[in-house]
Amino acid sequence: MDSQTSQSSQASPSPHTFQVDLRGLVDLLSHHLYSSPKVYLRELLQNAVDAITARRAEQPDAPARVRLSVDAGGGLRVEDSGIGLTESDVHSLLATIGRSSKRADGLQAARSDFLGQFGIGLLACFVVAERIRVVSRSARTPEAPPVEWTAADDGSYTVRTLPDAERPEPGTTVHLVARAGAAEWLAEERVLALARDFGSLLPYDVRVGEEEVTDLPAPWDRAYPSPANRRVALAWHCHELFGFTPLDSIELNVPLAGIRGVAYVLPAAVSPAQRAGHRVHLKGMLLTERAEQLLPDWAFFVRCVLDTDSLRPTASRESLYEDETLAAVREALGERIRSWLTGLAAGDPQRLAAFLSVHHLGVKSLARHDKEMLRTMLPWLPFETTDGRLSLEEFAQRHPVVHFTRTVEEYRQVAPIASAQGVGVINGGYTYDSELVEALPSVRPGTVVAELDADTVTAHLDAVDPAEELALAGFLAAARARLDPLGCDVVLRAFHPLSVPALHLDDRASRHEQARAEAEEQADDLWAGILGSLRGSAPRARLVLNHLNPLIRRISSLGDAELIGTATESLYGQALLMAQRPLRPADSALLNRAFMGLLEWATNGEEGR
Repeated sequence: MDSQTSQSSQASPSPHTFQVDLRGLVDLLSHHLYSSPKVYLRELLQNAVDAITARRAEQPDAPARVRLSVDAGGGLRVEDSGIGLTESDVHSLLATIGRSSKRADGLQAARSDFLGQFGIGLLACFVVAERIRVVSRSARTPEAPPVEWTAADDGSYTVRTLPDAERPEPGTTVHLVARAGAAEWLAEERVLALARDFGSLLPYDVRVGEEEVTDLPAPWDRAYPSPANRRVALAWHCHELFGFTPLDSIELNVPLAGIRGVAYVLPAAVSPAQRAGHRVHLKGMLLTERAEQLLPDWAFFVRCVLDTDSLRPTASRESLYEDETLAAVREALGERIRSWLTGLAAGDPQRLAAFLSVHHLGVKSLARHDKEMLRTMLPWLPFETTDGRLSLEEFAQRHPVVHFTRTVEEYRQVAPIASAQGVGVINGGYTYDSELVEALPSVRPGTVVAELDADTVTAHLDAVDPAEELALAGFLAAARARLDPLGCDVVLRAFHPLSVPALHLDDRASRHEQARAEAEEQADDLWAGILGSLRGSAPRARLVLNHLNPLIRRISSLGDAELIGTATESLYGQALLMAQRPLRPADSALLNRAFMGLLEWATNGEEGR
């Protein structure tokens, strides 16, 4: 605007138009940039806080207050005691989007202490308002008269100067008139709730009517009579903020990054894949309550709230910008949580046990990449073993060789038999467990770790007297012939418990070869040739028959080869079911055939009696 227009603005304000498509801007803000209309209040608070910060940079004793009030007509009034604006500031900051941080004087001097940009922040209020009126007086240029800027949501605005009596003190007042359908966002109860949510940690006196908004110092910065009182107070704060009572709280103090806060340990287990939402305040103003990238992935068992002055917000100021600073902060916060765990292990085993009973998965995730953490947690992390639930340290003390399986199915196959033979086995089929078992020698030198396979189990079973096995050669030949099409051998051994008639053993290599062979049978000539070239030399699965079991002894004495085959198929199916292995179509067909064959044999035998 030229000087002639400026001089005439008090008597007859002339209309102007924003140098943007305001309707398009409002659509962009409401549908693409901001997650909710509620951020309009954050923008107003940020403008007020920035203005006060700028004034105090020049006048340290200047008042620092923000007052919000809802008038009888439903409009919202926000008044601050900040730096204020002159008429030229109004045109520069409000009329042209994108120039709000370009001025050499004005707000730029204290830019590093600001939360937002006044121009775009104020225009964001059009998400809920149809008209905005700003009255401001500059503290930097006290002889300048107050200035009024009034804008409508059609993109037009007017600027005029006012008599001194209209605003005798420096500062700014913003008045909003609600858009159609948006009145709820300007209701006093909603305004108070939003102001407390966004501004509870702001360093200045902020009120809605007579209600205080700020609540300082922050709960984690307050002095308490005792550690117990502190834990109770923080637990109550967590319940109010996140809706749960934490197992414990962890101090998050990183002075070099300007971070103060607390992490709350969840009272129930959660999936490691679940993205945690953390609350982040930027210089006291709530930036986001859904910060997902703030902590390392392994720290999924905590929710945290903190205040920072170093992290960079995105354009919407509703999430964090991924940069080197955030990466360094993430690592530092992860170190704080790691230190808390090691501290519990050293001085409070009861609290550690309570924590691990819920969140052992998170600690295992950390320990597999951190040898020091694995060494610290070794006596505490629980594993499923044939000796019950034990730590790796306890298990290694009992067994010279630490055997483990990589899948739950493999463990279920061998656990009862291995236990009876005195072979200790760890179930490594659960998340992270096999990795941790394999890492055991790195933190416990001299420990021997071995994956348990079918050959190892078979080797620990007692061989049958050669003469007895030779006498059963016909029985074994008939049994092997029946299972050969399924890629399974039959072996005779003597083992405990006596109640187990048969044991199905295989490993990943044999299962892979079995799957390849099945695919080869069903493929066309081209793919069958390709799959055939991939044929491996893996040992086949085996059905181990227990020579000590009375049922096996009776079956082995049968003279009918067909009946032996049917009984063998039944034993094979029962062994698969006992191991809780998924059944292939061929296995299901075998079970049905064996069941029907036994029924037919039983009924024919009854008829022959």
